[in-house]
Amino acid sequence: MSPTGRPTGESPRDGGAASDRLGNGGLASERVRSRMVDRVRELGVRDHRVLDAMAAVPRHAFLDAALASRAYEDTALPIGHGQTMSQPYIVARTAELALERCVDPKAAKVLEIGTGCGYAAAVLARIFGNVISVERVRALHELARSNLRPLRLSNLRLVFGDGFDGVPGEAPFDAIVAAAAGEQLPATWLDQLKPGGTIVAPLGGADQRMTVIAKDESGRVVRRTIEAVRFVPLRGGTA
Repeated sequence: MSPTGRPTGESPRDGGAASDRLGNGGLASERVRSRMVDRVRELGVRDHRVLDAMAAVPRHAFLDAALASRAYEDTALPIGHGQTMSQPYIVARTAELALERCVDPKAAKVLEIGTGCGYAAAVLARIFGNVISVERVRALHELARSNLRPLRLSNLRLVFGDGFDGVPGEAPFDAIVAAAAGEQLPATWLDQLKPGGTIVAPLGGADQRMTVIAKDESGRVVRRTIEAVRFVPLRGGTA
């Protein structure tokens, strides 16, 4: 359920081994990733925690070797099964929005709807203390497990299941982020969000908007539209 979003790292313990696994002409160098992060910053992402996470996670390690040369372009790239890896700006902006109301990110539990290849989940796991990511396509769930294994992110758990249902056994969540667009926000997500928490999700059909949904301590919900985006549609069930 990864988006074709457009705006209109390795673990500290792995010594960089995962980022070098493709061994492809300097693709994994800090310099290349740094240029990607500079572009994301120029597009308006300012939170240093997000930028540091983007610099640390090897985007090329989540792609087929045939696409590795394009890993650090600010564009969505195909990962199979009609899905894509989100462009770096969208990954970063989503994480930044999820951080806005989070007092202590390292103590926070975040739910990601749509694991895809696992790249965004790895970025989130560098920022938040506990990340749960659910994917409805079995082949993508297994791909993400394989991609993420070398990073040894002990605070990240992958779940195979229907994203519409959230992950009730892990609720409540401080933040929920979605990588696919629904016409309406599933009520289950609001039910699984803590008071004081935030949902960041694209909403709409042909005309989609990145939307922030904040639940206050009394349970009142406030929505804020951020910008035009383009994501794959949110689908129910498993495949």
